[in-house]
Amino acid sequence: MAIGERIKRIRLMRGMTLKYLGEAVGFPANNADVRMAQYEKGTRSPKADLTKQIADVLGVAPEALDVPNIESYIGVMHTLFALEDNYGLKIDKLDGEVCIRLDKDSPDFKNMLEMFLAWEQQAAKLRSGEITQEQYDDWRYNYPNSDTSGAFHKITKL
Repeated sequence: MAIGERIKRIRLMRGMTLKYLGEAVGFPANNADVRMAQYEKGTRSPKADLTKQIADVLGVAPEALDVPNIESYIGVMHTLFALEDNYGLKIDKLDGEVCIRLDKDSPDFKNMLEMFLAWEQQAAKLRSGEITQEQYDDWRYNYPNSDTSGAFHKITKL
């Protein structure tokens, strides 16, 4: 999800108007809503300092707005939060262990399940010694082209 979509999602969740958010970060009242709309639509990208200001007004970490940086633990967490928002992944406990699961009530459940099953199938082959780590990595890094289950090709919405 692009930064503009994240800004819009959180702004709406907070019940803020474009104009309110724009004025709160310092844009003049006469074009505050237009400027914010440009960021939300992706026609402009906020620089780091503006992203921080927007995040402060929205009451979120700047990482919650940025394209996830998986090079840090915080970035990984915000990536997982975005996956929860967009694809119905949920954090849970199973047999006393923390796990991530698919929410059966999510509109994306069927598509995500098919892709996860294809992934799990390859992981099971790796665990059983049927394929090597190199073959497993090749499957992952070339997905969906490497997927022989055909699951990806059935999915029409991504």
